[in-house]
Amino acid sequence: MLWLLLLILPCLGASVPGTPGPERPGIVGGCPVAARSFPWQVSLRFYSMRQHRWQHQCGGSLVHPRWVLTAAHCLEPQELGACAFRVQAGGLRLYAPGEELSRVVQIIRHPEYNSSLGAAGGADIALLRLEADVPRGRGVPVSLPAAALSIPARKICWVTGWGDLGYHRPLPPPYHLREVAVPVVGNGECDQRYRNSSRHRPAIRDDMLCAGDKDQNSCQGDSGGPLVCRWNCTWVQVGVVSWGRCCGLQNFPGVYTRVASYVPWIRSYVPWFSGP
Repeated sequence: MLWLLLLILPCLGASVPGTPGPERPGIVGGCPVAARSFPWQVSLRFYSMRQHRWQHQCGGSLVHPRWVLTAAHCLEPQELGACAFRVQAGGLRLYAPGEELSRVVQIIRHPEYNSSLGAAGGADIALLRLEADVPRGRGVPVSLPAAALSIPARKICWVTGWGDLGYHRPLPPPYHLREVAVPVVGNGECDQRYRNSSRHRPAIRDDMLCAGDKDQNSCQGDSGGPLVCRWNCTWVQVGVVSWGRCCGLQNFPGVYTRVASYVPWIRSYVPWFSGP
């Protein structure tokens, strides 16, 4: 199931060398997450016959006690049913003794997502309905942005996950959740950076958002996870980890699904949640 591990289009042909820099303690350039810092983060699992366990494949976020937001490319091939997945909520470390996994009973991929194009084709977003509510002690939903929210360039936001520390440098045991601050990059500038590396690079669409810098980025295994910003004293999820070129390369920020573009679609399935 290697496609589930990809942060889609890794290295995009590698026309720019991807030599890793010094190892840093984070998803790329971050640090371990303190308890209760990002209580909406979840791990999306797929059963590994080789490992004989529910293996982490992607990240995700609670947007309601019974609903998870993630990337559509994390759920390929589309023939896979909901029973093929589990969700871990509330744990900072993967595979901890006694961890509780929630069953997924429904997968809703955005209808405009095209699996033949992958994440770079846009609409890389999906919802998972869980069998039962995640108790508040195991997870707290993150706030969604207003559909009209515009994130200014250079605003500092945060991305979290259990992904690689760098290209082909997996997170070692005890698999502790990591966080890193990333600056938002305007879509025009981001599009130019990717196009300058080759004539065949995909365009940065309006439903995408870029963030990250050299040695500060998401990586393989972080796909589907949340990009959150502090907005009016509230943490708001503005992006879903989608694709990018390797991990933490200079001039190649990570590309995220812009959540604000899909709030009406999300709300057509996920009821409002105002807390306990």
